[in-house]
Amino acid sequence: MPYRDDPGFQLDRRIAWDSEHVLWLELCELRLMNDCRWPWLLLIPQRPGLEELHEMEPLDRSMLSVESTFAAITLKATTGCQKINMASLGNAVRQLHVHVIARSEGDPNWPGPVWDHGERQPYEAEKLEEVISKLRTAFDQVSIPASEEE
Repeated sequence: MPYRDDPGFQLDRRIAWDSEHVLWLELCELRLMNDCRWPWLLLIPQRPGLEELHEMEPLDRSMLSVESTFAAITLKATTGCQKINMASLGNAVRQLHVHVIARSEGDPNWPGPVWDHGERQPYEAEKLEEVISKLRTAFDQVSIPASEEE
């Protein structure tokens, strides 16, 4: 799959294998983890060789913050979850990526972490397309609430 900003960018093969493309944001590719146990998004900044948040240019870091906020708001709105978990670990996959995961009481391994909990359960093809379509529509409709100022 081609990348918009930098022809030198390559998506890590493990991310490509575990997830499906949803849409392009300004900085990141938004992907859905192909594991139906949790609604789980990934944001991957399209910058070659990037591994750590602190390595990012300041404007890119700000854009990642905005895009991860959009992802969290959209995921919460589409799933009705109780909690959004966000993380950027990078131990198994060094390429910088941010996880945005919808969690609710009673989901697999609640309240523990999702990592390494059981076997991945890929979406059925029809359900995968339905979830991706729902996310794309939601991203067109969600906005970041403005702060309340006097």
